[in-house]
Amino acid sequence: MHALIVISHPISDSLSGHVAQYIADGITQSNSENSAEIADLAKEGFDPSFTESDIAAFYRESLPPADVIAEQSRIALADALVLVYPVYWWTMPALLKGWIDRVFCHGWAYNEHPDGRLEKKLQHLPVHLVAIGAAGRETYLKHGFWEAMRTQVDHGIFDYCGAPVITSELLLHPELKETNAYQEAAYRIGRRIFIMADAPEA
Repeated sequence: MHALIVISHPISDSLSGHVAQYIADGITQSNSENSAEIADLAKEGFDPSFTESDIAAFYRESLPPADVIAEQSRIALADALVLVYPVYWWTMPALLKGWIDRVFCHGWAYNEHPDGRLEKKLQHLPVHLVAIGAAGRETYLKHGFWEAMRTQVDHGIFDYCGAPVITSELLLHPELKETNAYQEAAYRIGRRIFIMADAPEA
């Protein structure tokens, strides 16, 4: 089983990067046949800008741009998609959102038919979301930020495409504090990735 782990952080030695590696370690060490690839969008120079070419692809006037097709091909090889990201203004970073905007395009992730019917095309792709935040959990709950994030990302993006969200985790500094605690939490998530593949959360 193969997992594609996508990160979006401008610093190569970021906590997001370390968490992604800990998750990858959990995946590969849980079963010798498992593999994991970390896609570092910042390091790879992915362009998140939604351009005229993306609009043309949306209207099915042309094929998606080559960089989008390359990302779709990479996802197609994965048995699970894992997104690891820091929380910026109570959501994901712009680079990661731009990756979703461009890659999860009409015709590939979903189809909107003329009769209004929605065809969800990613029902085969389990998704695991790992957000990393600095505020305390009470802040996320008191102001509804966590519910809003799950509504926007879990439901608004992935359910729209039919991709089941298996993991939706919030790793918070006030709770974990030390690198070792992040390592343990991320490694535990990684070990469960393929064990939980057939058991979406409610």
